[in-house]
Amino acid sequence: MTVRDLMTRQQTCCSPDDNLEVAARRMADGDCGALPVVDDLEGFPMGIITDRDIVVRALATGNAAQLRVRDCMTAPAITVTEEMDLDDCVRLLERAQIRRLIVVDHDGRCTGVVAQADIASHASKRKIGELLRCVSRPSIAAEPIFARI
Repeated sequence: MTVRDLMTRQQTCCSPDDNLEVAARRMADGDCGALPVVDDLEGFPMGIITDRDIVVRALATGNAAQLRVRDCMTAPAITVTEEMDLDDCVRLLERAQIRRLIVVDHDGRCTGVVAQADIASHASKRKIGELLRCVSRPSIAAEPIFARI
């Protein structure tokens, strides 16, 4: 099975220059929690912005109205091709400890997203459980100080 077999074809993306309200509205309209951020001219992925990015990186600052997507997005973009094998895709998600990857075509342009939810609807329970365990594992930087004492 390849990424092409289970990815979600991207209906919309956003620009790094879009304001956060535009990005949030596109997420709401598309019933999704993340949008690839692409350059304006060619559609090459630069990063990704999630609903969590908007809340944690923008709303928490108190000046979300003045911020642009570039101020809150996660960059650089981590991408996979449509031809990538599902097992390789899962290993990349686990290694990077992320829940979504941007899918690109042969020219490097965004064609969609592959997420844990896409994999969950196609993979074995064991593979899904292992992916969830690896992605959800706290990193050392995320541990509270008192946990290391």
